[in-house]
Parts: sequence; C-alpha cells; structure tokens
Amino acid sequence: MNFRTKFFSELTTTELYQILQLRSEVFVVEQDCVYQDVDFKDQKAIHIFGKKNDKIIAYTRIFKPGDYFKNASIGRVVVAANQRKFGYGHQIMKVSIDTIKKYFKVDEVTISAQKYLQKFYESHQFKQIGDEYLEDGIPHIRMDREF
Repeated sequence: MNFRTKFFSELTTTELYQILQLRSEVFVVEQDCVYQDVDFKDQKAIHIFGKKNDKIIAYTRIFKPGDYFKNASIGRVVVAANQRKFGYGHQIMKVSIDTIKKYFKVDEVTISAQKYLQKFYESHQFKQIGDEYLEDGIPHIRMDREF
C-alpha cells in the first residue's frame, strides 16, 4: 500500500470526507463513543493515509511539538475494520514515526493510546508513562517513544 502525507490545505475535499468518515465509522460508531471528532486540530496536523481501491482505509495525523503535547505526537490512528488483518496499522505507524523524524527532527514522540492497544504500541517501542485515564469514556494511557 502506498501512503500519502499531506498538510491540511493540500487535502482534497474527497480525501477529507473519507478521512472524517473513517474516523467516525471507527471511533464513534464501532466504539460506541459519542465525542467531538472535528476538533479544529486537523488544520495544524500533517495527515497520513493509505488508500485501497481509491478508498482511504488507514489514517493518522501527526503534530509538531507543542501543537498537541509537549513532544511531537501521533493521533487518530485508525484502520477500517475489514482491513485490520493485513498489517496496515503497523505500516502506518512506521510511516508516521518516519514522517515525524523527517519533518520535526525530534528525538521523542507522545501518544494518547487506548489502553487495549498497549501491546500494539509497545511493538513500536512506545512505553507507558503514568497512570491510566479516561478520555471520552474510554481507558487511555500516555505512551512515549524515543528515537
């Protein structure tokens, strides 16, 4: 799969629509969590996505230090439910980490991870920092990774 990296202003309306649809499909409908996904942070983010058959099926957004956390960060990590068995989550995390290194030249990245995905993020060398907390009613943990 080819992954694309775009600033908000470079996204087409179709790409933005597909990104928001995917995020809503997983984070709101599948996870049964009513929350405000459209948070006015997308304009600051760099968007990374993978397409299959002209449809976005994997996505993350990354932020430079200070735009979300003190460190650079990765958020909204999502893969369409019917595409999770192909390893696209691992692929997009690698691309996201490489993109942070390229654009921001930093040595640490922070994520707010859903607790049930801790082992997934640990496989990408993230380590839990602090205690579990609730974010939009879902257990989360802060995780950091050094380069």
